Amino acid sequence: MLGAYLTAILLTVLPGASGAVADAGQSTGTPRATLRYTESGVPHILARNFTDLGYGYGYAVAKDNICVLADNFLSVGAERSRYFGPDGAANTTLTSASDNLTSDLHFQRINDSGVVERLAGRPAPQGPRQEMRDIVTGYAQGYNRYLARTGRDGITDPACHGAAWVRPITGTDVYRLFYALMNWTGQGALADGIVGAEPTPGAAPAPADARTADRIEAGLDRTLRADGKGSNGIAVGSDGAAGSHSVLLGNPHFPWRGAGRFWQVQLTVPGKLDVSGAGLLGTPFVQKGFNDQVAWTHTLATPRTFGLYEVHLVPGDPTSYFVDGVKEKMTPRTVRVQAKAPDGSLTEVRRTLYETRYGPMINRAVGVGLPWNAATGYALRDANGTNLRGLNTWFGFATARSTADIEKSLSATQGAPWINTMATDRAGHAFYGDIQVVPHVTDEQAESCGTPLGKELFRKTGLPVLDGSKSSCAWGSDPDSVEPGLFSPKRLPSLTRQDYVLNSNDSPWLANPHAPLTGYPRIVGDVGTPRSARTRESLATVEETLQGKGFTKESMQRMLFTDRSRMAVLAAADTATMCGAFPDGKAPSGNGPVDVDRACRALADWDRTYSLSSRGSLLFERFVLKLATVPGGLWNVPFDPADPVGTPNSLKTTNPEVRRAFGDAAAELHAAGIPLDAALGDHQYVVRGTDRIPMHSAPEALGVLDLITPVWDPGRGNVDVRTGSSYLQVVSFTDDPCPDVSTLVTTSQSADPGSPYYADQTKLYSSGEWLPGRFCEKDILASPDLEVTELS
Repeated sequence: MLGAYLTAILLTVLPGASGAVADAGQSTGTPRATLRYTESGVPHILARNFTDLGYGYGYAVAKDNICVLADNFLSVGAERSRYFGPDGAANTTLTSASDNLTSDLHFQRINDSGVVERLAGRPAPQGPRQEMRDIVTGYAQGYNRYLARTGRDGITDPACHGAAWVRPITGTDVYRLFYALMNWTGQGALADGIVGAEPTPGAAPAPADARTADRIEAGLDRTLRADGKGSNGIAVGSDGAAGSHSVLLGNPHFPWRGAGRFWQVQLTVPGKLDVSGAGLLGTPFVQKGFNDQVAWTHTLATPRTFGLYEVHLVPGDPTSYFVDGVKEKMTPRTVRVQAKAPDGSLTEVRRTLYETRYGPMINRAVGVGLPWNAATGYALRDANGTNLRGLNTWFGFATARSTADIEKSLSATQGAPWINTMATDRAGHAFYGDIQVVPHVTDEQAESCGTPLGKELFRKTGLPVLDGSKSSCAWGSDPDSVEPGLFSPKRLPSLTRQDYVLNSNDSPWLANPHAPLTGYPRIVGDVGTPRSARTRESLATVEETLQGKGFTKESMQRMLFTDRSRMAVLAAADTATMCGAFPDGKAPSGNGPVDVDRACRALADWDRTYSLSSRGSLLFERFVLKLATVPGGLWNVPFDPADPVGTPNSLKTTNPEVRRAFGDAAAELHAAGIPLDAALGDHQYVVRGTDRIPMHSAPEALGVLDLITPVWDPGRGNVDVRTGSSYLQVVSFTDDPCPDVSTLVTTSQSADPGSPYYADQTKLYSSGEWLPGRFCEKDILASPDLEVTELS
């Protein structure tokens, strides 16, 4: 039945043009999967069952990104030191480990525990549902099929051409990679502290003061939001949409190189599944996407997904601790990995790590020491430590028919690991939910069980540090939680509206300012506190658009690529006035007065956007980045929770530190040979092959929705992008049964410099262009670039 269906499609697409169909297999029978490629190499994978669907997915993604994928699987297999040496750089998408050896010891500890295999063997919802098991099985087969077809020596990407570390994979490898991504904000972020933990009896305890809490707060932000990693999501319902039922913007900000890249795909098993979108490289399914009834996206959320316990140690026995006055022995785990020596030989490295009833011992958290001395130590509990459920969450999204189904999938699986969800549907609903994995630590428990450091930390960051000597201080549970130790979905914030909901990585409070969300536990996020410049820009822009005609797909696209800076709206005029008042047109700097005369007019005339042609914007960017270190606050008008978008405001231009920051920024551009009024695109770019591609947009501090985190070179300007807008989708539901969609993978589909899809979408992003989101059959078949591959 399906074979005839596929044949009919192919005959319709390619009458009399059989040469356009590429047979990647050896058999002439019914293909296991058919890959139909449209513009920019986006595959639409069609299969008769879920195993074959995974087969097509694994083959197609390996064809585009074999080296990145192999690096991912090498990492979770704990073999980086074996091939790259112990001192090399770890895969920072999967862990914050400082080097390969730390990464390997971290992942080998997990692999030795067998936790992934146990979770994969559990029935749903705790373990994968059958469809996802089949997809994972097929994914490994498809990946291996591509590798067998090319061989290591046939790989064209120089990053792993001929490399011995590129190997076939199993379903367990796929699960291990997914598991690593799920606990990235917990044990993955704290790998150094876990691997380095050992008793140091003479060490002084960590100071239980506000300064230590501030250092951990800064470390959490630096680690979990590294280089501006985050996202925007805007869901507009029927009351805010013009000429349609709803519009959704998905705008994640993720790494532009390596494992954190997104890859776009459509997955179809006729009558059972039809979903389009993107997933992180190595994951076997769509994570941000749409079908013919719903569209969804995610943003990094504020709940802390892990907690610490202070354990009270037995005198003279630092690997034993008390619980309710009874001695408990820690469980030692000797971890072994192979490391490559300078002469090429392999050496076994051993490390003994210790487990408590709460989890592993830890001596460091996000760069702050937590000594394991003679009296106390710290143990980590990761709420995502049992999470393979996200596979079921996203399958539920893919088959949802309404935003109510999206909420149902979130609640029934509790598999969303560290993300908010925004969704729209054909009926005109706009949904926001921070229904994710959240440790069951109430505000009351944090107060009654919190250590002195823990109370300070919880207030500032929502991170609990509890008294491990009392069993009554264990995380709680709700009867309807999927896993013990988690808050019930009913106790987590959500909102459904007909106008809009949004999030730009702040807490749930202002998902819609007309219906503020409050009353949730502190561990979820704060309420009534200053919002980021990006959140303020998001709220302001949406409200401005709704006061006009409302959103269309096209206006949402224009809004994102306008690249307006909220910091510029707030402070550019003040900065231009300050600039014009400097005596003799010279600003103070650390190296003496610096000429800023050309900057003043550019800043005064600047339209406050980070377009390629904007002048003065690069100087303003360097200025704002330096303001982050100015003591005493930046604003004359303080934050007012009654006006969270408008306040704080009025830059303190009389502050000598602010004036000097401006001069230092000007001096920086002079040193790089960049005119203070230069066009942004002349000095902010990426290089792909021999192409220099100019980049619009700006980093997090500037409050631009379409965020990028550029790499500053003191001699040339912004010469690369570390993190930024990645997989973009704008989805509109109209009376047409086909969703109206535009998409863009800013990093392009392939990491292989030899691929035609290595930089093509990056160039589209530079010029502000989008791809058509071809979802329905008629749209796929109408693609002028259609190519078909049959996989047997």
